[in-house]
Amino acid sequence: MAQTIISVSREFGSGGHLMAEKIAKAHGLKLYDRRLLDDIANENNIEVEILEKYDEKPRNKFLTRRVGAYSNSMEEILADMQFDYIRKLAESGESFVIVGRCAESVLKERKELISIFVTGDEECKLARVKEVYKLADMEAIAKMRRHDRKRKKYHNRHSDFRWGDSRNYDLCINSSKLGIDRTVDTLEDYIKARISQAERLG
Repeated sequence: MAQTIISVSREFGSGGHLMAEKIAKAHGLKLYDRRLLDDIANENNIEVEILEKYDEKPRNKFLTRRVGAYSNSMEEILADMQFDYIRKLAESGESFVIVGRCAESVLKERKELISIFVTGDEECKLARVKEVYKLADMEAIAKMRRHDRKRKKYHNRHSDFRWGDSRNYDLCINSSKLGIDRTVDTLEDYIKARISQAERLG
């Protein structure tokens, strides 16, 4: 198989992470997500708990500063470490699936990239969050909004396009219309077509 990198961004409750797991399993690919921090921690001899403290957090504008490419913000230093690690994975020739981490922006110039954004109807996302996390309505709504707000802010801080803007993904899909498994089947048709095209073009 030609090198294939599949990035999956998603709204909270859309099932995007589960879909990424299913796609990775179907193609025998490694899945990178929040656990990517473990690899970075091991590579740099840092305790992963330290990285988790600053992961996807906004920098303190009053206590930190950036000059050119250099910053004294641990939040931004960690973001840059992750982006460098993602680039290194891509440059190694490895095929993989990655969830979030601004990968669709970091790797946007790579022809091997297939970028996906998963959305969903509010009522379906709410039902899923309530079921998965055993929450009442108001708690589930608050959790959805908190996570999406965090993802949007992080992405827009580190990317040159807006989170969820359909013009910047290869495919945007609403998982509520067909359900998780049939949505994965639909994505698989597209992914297989892209892989076949890449192999034909050499």
